[in-house]
Amino acid sequence: MSKHPGVSEYVNTAHNIGRIGTVIAIAFMLGIPLVLCAIYDIMPSFNQVVVGAMGLLTMYVPTALSEVISFTPMLGSSCYICFITGNVQNLKIPCVLNALDLTGASQGTDLGDAVSCIGVAVSSMVTMIVVALGVVLLTPLQPILTHPMVKTATAYMLPALFGSLVVGTILGKKSGDYMIQNKPLAMVPPLIAIILFNYLIHPIKGKEGFALLACIPLTLLSAYVFFKKGWIKVTPIKKD
Repeated sequence: MSKHPGVSEYVNTAHNIGRIGTVIAIAFMLGIPLVLCAIYDIMPSFNQVVVGAMGLLTMYVPTALSEVISFTPMLGSSCYICFITGNVQNLKIPCVLNALDLTGASQGTDLGDAVSCIGVAVSSMVTMIVVALGVVLLTPLQPILTHPMVKTATAYMLPALFGSLVVGTILGKKSGDYMIQNKPLAMVPPLIAIILFNYLIHPIKGKEGFALLACIPLTLLSAYVFFKKGWIKVTPIKKD
């Protein structure tokens, strides 16, 4: 496999393994349906595939692009496992951030990359075990899972998770080896733009991926302008 000069052996190895794993995963994802369609002689036509997939692609392609652009710098080489196994925002990102915080590792370093990979790998294995147990115990636990109280509680799990991530991101000043003062200022212009667009021009429901793609450069531009004006200050953390 190819090696990039100036990059550590660990990073080259991790990316090479990630590329191989991605190709294998895509082969399984596309190969199994193709084999089944061929065996049972139910192969859809190209037009049927395009018509059936167009709506999904319109919704998920912008979201996928925005996630790759915004999450990869944080995930490092663990992004391969993340994008293969899914649940990036609600499971993998919290695991990576928590693992980096517990170990004191910084993003963009070999140590931080390795810690992120371990966190994502453990999260993926735990998810598979939980899903397997859920399949086995689905029938015995059905009376509990369908209870109105449990349904009400589970409806708040995802908002609570994202709420904690947002609060941690806004209040936290540490970013790798640096301390960032007034970091939330960078999110104000994109937030205002999204609110105005949603209520005055067109609702963004169902088009969140496009909105996120638009917010990424706007956030970067806001952070750059505010940094140049001195409203956002970045100082290195002194190490003993």
